[in-house]
Amino acid sequence: MSGAALIDHGRLLDVLVTEGETLAHSAPPDAMDLPIPGRPGITVGTVLRQAGDGYRGALAWMRDRGVPAWPVPEQRASDPRAQPGVADLRSGLVDLVVKLGEHEPDEPCPTWWPQDQTYGFWRRRMAHESTVHRIDVQAALGGHVLDVPEDVALDGVDEVLLLWLGHRLRTRGITGPHRCSLGIRAAEHAWYVRVEPEGISVFRAAPTGLTNVDAVITGAPSAVYRWLWGRAPDHTVRLIGDRHATAQLWALLRLATA
Repeated sequence: MSGAALIDHGRLLDVLVTEGETLAHSAPPDAMDLPIPGRPGITVGTVLRQAGDGYRGALAWMRDRGVPAWPVPEQRASDPRAQPGVADLRSGLVDLVVKLGEHEPDEPCPTWWPQDQTYGFWRRRMAHESTVHRIDVQAALGGHVLDVPEDVALDGVDEVLLLWLGHRLRTRGITGPHRCSLGIRAAEHAWYVRVEPEGISVFRAAPTGLTNVDAVITGAPSAVYRWLWGRAPDHTVRLIGDRHATAQLWALLRLATA
């Protein structure tokens, strides 16, 4: 299996299709101006444009070897020629799924993560991108927000910690002022996070090995997944130990995933 995914890449491609279609079906035309909870200034229409741009952005990396060639969401929002959100989303989703289906997951492909330069990276990245966008839209509509299957949630926890927290912040030169260590535990999986002024380190760990840490975040995989992505409040997970450490982790994740 290519890259660091915890689940099969065939499963990830299925998730991309399912979550992308669910996202499109969740957004009726009269909901475009609804605000997304916890994301000031972001509406359902903005999320749909961001998702469509994300699909085309992934295609641009594959086609142009890492040189994105698509308009940013703000430009698309003001472009009178831009397609309606749902139509644009579906068009980008279909093109992306077709492209990914033409290549094996372990086939080399440009990405922005040095540890995984394969088409499998994009299956994983866009599956979770679609899942998070779908959660946003369903939350904005005020109805039931579908749960994230346990295997998908565990893989998503792994991705947001290793890729976004452990890699993305390093490329931006961002770290935390409060030196601390944290453990994240969900089901039979665990991760160790070390925050120092010199940088942030993230490792997979044994669930029984999170003893010498300042704080632990634990809970059902779907709840931990949503909390790490800033899509669930503190009471949905267990925060054990130093609350300064968990608050700093929360803040760092918001910078990483912005």
